[in-house]
Amino acid sequence: MVAAALAASSGAAQEKLNVLAVVAHPDDEYAFSATTYRIARELGGTVDEVIISNGEAGYRYSVLAEQIYGLRLTDEPVGRANLPEIRKQESLAAGRILGIRQHHFLDQKDTGYTVNVDEAERAWDVASVRQALGKLLREGDYEFVFTLLPTADTHGHHKAATLLTLQAVAALPEERRPVIFGIEPASSGERPREFVELPGSPLTRVGSDVREFRRSQPFGFHNALNYEIVANWVIASYKSQGLFQMDAGRHDIERFWRFEASGPGSVEAARRLFADLGPERASASAQAAGRLP
Repeated sequence: MVAAALAASSGAAQEKLNVLAVVAHPDDEYAFSATTYRIARELGGTVDEVIISNGEAGYRYSVLAEQIYGLRLTDEPVGRANLPEIRKQESLAAGRILGIRQHHFLDQKDTGYTVNVDEAERAWDVASVRQALGKLLREGDYEFVFTLLPTADTHGHHKAATLLTLQAVAALPEERRPVIFGIEPASSGERPREFVELPGSPLTRVGSDVREFRRSQPFGFHNALNYEIVANWVIASYKSQGLFQMDAGRHDIERFWRFEASGPGSVEAARRLFADLGPERASASAQAAGRLP
């Protein structure tokens, strides 16, 4: 698996980059939206996404969307009844921007905010989630897996989604394991978070090679554009999530921690992936595809 990733990162084989993103809620892909766009839209790779929960607990921040959707979404029964389909459609809209090839909606219940992993997992049919993730990983031939960094202070659903994904990766034969990352959007003015593993969860142990993709890297006419634009497009797709909109412009980098549960050769595979994400590779790929003059 990792050998395929190394081959995919060289020259004309870039189109073989194959990524599976696994998140707990619709809109969580914001954390790695710029990287996803680069891979799927500019480097000719493929990105599929698994969204575990239906996002129904987001009703508290839907007041502005009530005028868009014509529903009293902040009324809990109304919000919980309608947000699963609304947020699914918003995810598909964001996916069209990012170039996501296929969405897999697992439709697990979103009970609301908690930092407790066990509480989050009790709300889900964990066995069916593991089964779905295992099947995708066995059949999808993914070189890389994107999840959210499972910090102690983050949403319990985020941690649960990452833990279940790590368990599915660890269940594969070692030589078939993809490189799996925990990702966090951040400001370049902040020092990288000191993360080794989630206490009590040794499977979340990460390597020391923390990598970054800069949303703020300039390109285009007079270098006037950057990938923060893409992140803001994604945010704007989620009309039902008012609080989410407050993240616009706050994060100019995406930080990647490599989990040690990844397959052999994962350090080199990660290095080559981020070399391929450089701007000169994107330009060359676009020219080869006839998208640039």
